[in-house]
Amino acid sequence: MVGRIFALLLKDPLTSGAALVTLGSLTAISMAWGFEIFGGFKPCPLCLLQRNPYYAGVALGLLALGFAQTEKLRWVAVLAMLAAAGGFLYGGGVGFYQAGAEWELWLGPNDCAAGGSMELGSAANMLQSLATTKVVSCSVAQFRLFGLSFAGLNVIYSTAMVFVTLCGVVLRRQK
Repeated sequence: MVGRIFALLLKDPLTSGAALVTLGSLTAISMAWGFEIFGGFKPCPLCLLQRNPYYAGVALGLLALGFAQTEKLRWVAVLAMLAAAGGFLYGGGVGFYQAGAEWELWLGPNDCAAGGSMELGSAANMLQSLATTKVVSCSVAQFRLFGLSFAGLNVIYSTAMVFVTLCGVVLRRQK
């Protein structure tokens, strides 16, 4: 069974890689939004920055998927996949930085706090905004799974996405 799946994936690695990049990016975004909406975990600015490569990954994966089907324009698919790999590498780097700040290996950003805009019309409105605004620090992990925060998990996921993307580019089609 597993052998058949790998044989199917290796038949056209560029097309398979593009499909996996698209699905993997959609999965990451869905999980991030799920934890935010249903789990109540509010993202900090670094968390939001780590989502951008996955948003781009959906578009680049679909672009690569479309161009991988045409023999003359497969190079566009390769460029899209390389751009996606660069984005995932960047997102993993941001996650690594944030995870290190959470473990107090280095300082996190000083201005890293999420929140809405404050209504400054009156002192009462300002006090109400202060009371209801939740500040989320980039240097404090809100959740850990097997000792890894969301940022640490993103490092692993981003690394896997880089691997899948580069495999799609490097491996040759089976005839």
